[in-house]
Amino acid sequence: MEAEANPAAPHRPRSNIRPMSPMPAYVEHRNGVNEVGKLSAEAVVREYEAAVTEIEALGTELQLAAKKCETMVAGVHDMIAEIKEFAAGYRDQGKRFFLQIEAVSLMTTEVRDTCEILKKKIAADTLTQ
Repeated sequence: MEAEANPAAPHRPRSNIRPMSPMPAYVEHRNGVNEVGKLSAEAVVREYEAAVTEIEALGTELQLAAKKCETMVAGVHDMIAEIKEFAAGYRDQGKRFFLQIEAVSLMTTEVRDTCEILKKKIAADTLTQ
């Protein structure tokens, strides 16, 4: 409590202060800058570096997402090829049924015509007898 009442008491650092990381290699202090200016500049560049690290991590995540998308797109292309193959087979089956129905229809017409001819022939033979 004495430290709280005495403003001249030594300052205790807070426990949540991060240890200082080294300055990035792309910056260096100029001659003549006072200590406050150096510390301020270092703090700012460290914050920028922290942001850059997060941005780069985001880029890595984006690359992973892009790879997943590419894999998915490749799968979709495979599925499209399968669908086209299935559709072609289905179309061929439809064509076969179409041709079968028409063949049966032609045969039915031929049978009817033959029956009509026979009916007329039988009727004509019956009348002439």
